[in-house]
Amino acid sequence: MNNTYILGLYTNPDDLYDPGKLTPTGERYNEMVCNRLYELLAYTGPPAKKGEVRVFYNIDEEFSMVAVVGVGRECQGYDVFEQMDEGKEAIRIASSTGCRALQKMSVKRVYIESFGHAESAAEGAALAVWLYQEKKNKKYQIYIPQLELYDDCDWTGWQIGLQKAAAQNLARQLMDTPANMMTPTSFAQNAVEVLCKSGINVEVKLKDPANRPYFLELSYYGAYRDERPVVLIGKGLTYNSGGICLKPTNRQRFMRGEMGGAACIVAACRAVAGLQLPINIRALIPLCENMPGCAAMRPGDIVKAMNGKSIKIESTDSAGRLCLADALVYAQNFWPRFIVDVGTMTNDMKHSLVLLRVAYGVTPEALWEYMLAASMHTGDRVWRFPLWEHFTKLTTGFHATDVKTWGLGGRPVRCGGACRTAAFLNEFVPCGDWLHVDIYGVILSNGKDYPYLREGMSGRPTRTLVEFLSHRNKHIKFENATDPEPIFHLVPDPWTEPVVRTLLEV
Repeated sequence: MNNTYILGLYTNPDDLYDPGKLTPTGERYNEMVCNRLYELLAYTGPPAKKGEVRVFYNIDEEFSMVAVVGVGRECQGYDVFEQMDEGKEAIRIASSTGCRALQKMSVKRVYIESFGHAESAAEGAALAVWLYQEKKNKKYQIYIPQLELYDDCDWTGWQIGLQKAAAQNLARQLMDTPANMMTPTSFAQNAVEVLCKSGINVEVKLKDPANRPYFLELSYYGAYRDERPVVLIGKGLTYNSGGICLKPTNRQRFMRGEMGGAACIVAACRAVAGLQLPINIRALIPLCENMPGCAAMRPGDIVKAMNGKSIKIESTDSAGRLCLADALVYAQNFWPRFIVDVGTMTNDMKHSLVLLRVAYGVTPEALWEYMLAASMHTGDRVWRFPLWEHFTKLTTGFHATDVKTWGLGGRPVRCGGACRTAAFLNEFVPCGDWLHVDIYGVILSNGKDYPYLREGMSGRPTRTLVEFLSHRNKHIKFENATDPEPIFHLVPDPWTEPVVRTLLEV
């Protein structure tokens, strides 16, 4: 197929007789084809509403197909009630809708206008055309076209959008890979494979070769070496069956995504390195599986954390908070500016805020405001839950141990489970600022709520993490940034690379 093109059309949903108005780029193209585009739009009936598409063929010699997509209202912006930049979200939806329509035609290259914001257009397009098809017969795989910016000089914004989308797609691939292929060993291997190419140092720590839980320590230096780093922590349970306290079958179907926090941290670090953000980062990722077995933990077991506090395990199903506890304590070794941990922590998130992700914080208001502002730009809206002393007492007020994993008000009665989890983790946070992000409610995409995310693992909130870190460091050194590489292919197990074997022996 020849080149294809995506243009935008503004419409007013409150005016039933509004014929629609092309974007400035669309107007220029319409003049070039002697007003033929408006004529064809008139023949197709009502104008394309937000998220709708009209495809036309052979309008001119340069483009074999032209897709006109509805962008919604002109001059949309930040909605104070929705806490989101609706203009940027409309652009992501428009570019994704057009790309999906043209991708069905197996086109090789798609030219996309910026719709007024090249970064958002790139994000929507690159997220929309990607899908997990690693194990499908290549004969039946959907072709992913090459995306190009057209009629706009904002190349920098376009490349930043592609970098962010590539990072989220990386997280989606890690999360969607089945658990038998994405074991702790495989995850560590792929982290080394991906991040070392980006200039990020990866140290793989292995304590017991028999059980093979890993601890990844990532280091990125974009500022002076003596500048205090930001510490990012990602929950890395590559599969969580619940252990002896086995989860129901319908809840185990998506437990391959339990390492979503770790996947987002790896992907965000890759994007930070690609964008050359002037910031120092230390990322900590504990990797393991939670399965039944003769060596599995039992309800009632008591273990000691790195800071000396005793923890009573009331259910082996709540393994994620145990993984993060020692990582939070270990973070104090780096004298961090602040700590952000990300993980799929509590099923309560699906019942309270299904499509939103939730952040807690023992933090100055300014740090929360940065996270809130980042979410407004990316469309991954956040909501701050309380971390009251009440929840701390529910997890620590016992005579036998310092902390319990459930605490008072635990199952079968639901009583602020997400808040109690944050209170539990707060017992292991060193002095300083801390932000906890529970992403359980947003790891899956149904393919409808966000047109730029197909059905499957969502990779959220990778772009928000990158945006958050860039908000903390406004000046992005992008002149020498590299274009995002294609999504990696999983390296077969066992590992054969000498450099990887050396890292594993650390």
